[in-house]
Amino acid sequence: MSTGIGSLPGPDPAEAVSLVFGELPDFPHLPELPGRGPGADLVGRSATLLVDLAVDLQPSGWRMVPRPGRDHRRAGDFLSRDLDALQAHASAYEGPVKVQVCGPWTLAAGVELHRGDKVLADPGAVHDLGQSLAEGLRAHVADLRSRLPLAQIVVQLDEPSLPAVLAARVPTASGYGTFRSISAQSADGTLRLVLAAVADTAVIVHCCAPDPPVTLLTELGVAGLSLDLSLLGTRYDEDLGVAVEAGRMLLLGVVPGADETLPDPSPVAVRELWGRLGFPLEQLAETVVVTPRCGLAGASPSYARAAMAQARAIAANLLD
Repeated sequence: MSTGIGSLPGPDPAEAVSLVFGELPDFPHLPELPGRGPGADLVGRSATLLVDLAVDLQPSGWRMVPRPGRDHRRAGDFLSRDLDALQAHASAYEGPVKVQVCGPWTLAAGVELHRGDKVLADPGAVHDLGQSLAEGLRAHVADLRSRLPLAQIVVQLDEPSLPAVLAARVPTASGYGTFRSISAQSADGTLRLVLAAVADTAVIVHCCAPDPPVTLLTELGVAGLSLDLSLLGTRYDEDLGVAVEAGRMLLLGVVPGADETLPDPSPVAVRELWGRLGFPLEQLAETVVVTPRCGLAGASPSYARAAMAQARAIAANLLD
């Protein structure tokens, strides 16, 4: 099986939805089109799901504000158009459909408080953000189920900033320092707060950054982990083995996300990893989903189409 990470090039949601369902028919996703501008980006798009919290775009990025303004409304309009395009194309679709939402820690590292510091600087604000995101995500999933009544909704929490949050690598507003690290226990608690809101929904956590916290994510009990295979090496073999033993799916990024020479459709890297993990070969296709390494927003339209087709071809060859 194969799927996408989320983003694609281009401005047309209807065209993007049609492309995804054509190239990734077994596990399509709601495409994100950040090329449309502010509000279509990961942080701005997800911030519109927040309940009783509003954001606005400042020169330094997204910031909490007392009430929704033009930027907040534009981001909500982008998402609404995307959902309308998905419903128009797939209202009778029967199968898994994935939607992507920024996770609480990446959101906390990407949104400023009204005074200018990142939400990450205030543990109380992080908790409030997590609660707000949880309520918004619950409503988002309910809306999706009403639009696609025959589909199985899968939520992907995007947490590319989580390793930096854990390792105190998120820069302060001045750029001269970094926010102090958070404990694995704190990271776990906030993530569970959000996950509890969609406990009846399969959730995948995506982290395409170096040093992904595989053990932390596995212990959350999510359905799967989405990782860039090229960044893993052999040092994560034991952690990934524990994840597979615990029943987690592995969504492995194999195809480059920007215009490059496409890899051979033979799943060499995936098979090498699976061989090191030591699980039966027949379990491979049941556990691994092939994806691009990250979003395809920076790729050309022709490459994005070819990358999705290549991911599908590699998945089809897993057991050959």
